[in-house]
Amino acid sequence: MKQETILAQPVIEAPRMLLRPLRPSDAGLMALYASDRRVAEMTTTIPHPLPPGAAEAFVAQAMKPGRDEVVWAMDATEMGGGELMGLISLQQMDRGQSEIGYWVAPAMWNTGFASEAVRALVQANPLENQTIFASVFQDNPGSARVLTNAGFDYLGDAEAFSVARNAKVATWTYLKRLA
Repeated sequence: MKQETILAQPVIEAPRMLLRPLRPSDAGLMALYASDRRVAEMTTTIPHPLPPGAAEAFVAQAMKPGRDEVVWAMDATEMGGGELMGLISLQQMDRGQSEIGYWVAPAMWNTGFASEAVRALVQANPLENQTIFASVFQDNPGSARVLTNAGFDYLGDAEAFSVARNAKVATWTYLKRLA
């Protein structure tokens, strides 16, 4: 049976940012970053080119009650940084499990922000998961390091369809047991 969807979304503190719920004003920066081919091609769901209104529709969906995916903005304004540097989410599954997904703006690559966000979200465990899964494309070793640095264990190889690439892409799958 599917876990009950959690409507109250906490703000989660990380050393250099807050993970906060999305708000409509995030759509502009989301569209800017997600329309970058380098970002889109490292995800399964972001199309390239990004259609007009796609970021606004994503934010509206993320704010809806009854959603199965909980999305946070990586926001460093309180620490003197950017208002939206990327996104991180948990897609609820059944049996106390979720799948984590994230992307950061290219200007933030290799700065440790993705690693901080993943560690903070896993430590907070806002959905009270027992297990969190993740998968990354095999041509994205940086994201694989983010997961292994956060204590995820390699589970195996698979493949996933990338909308931006219009192709199946080889992936590495990881898991983190929390309970």
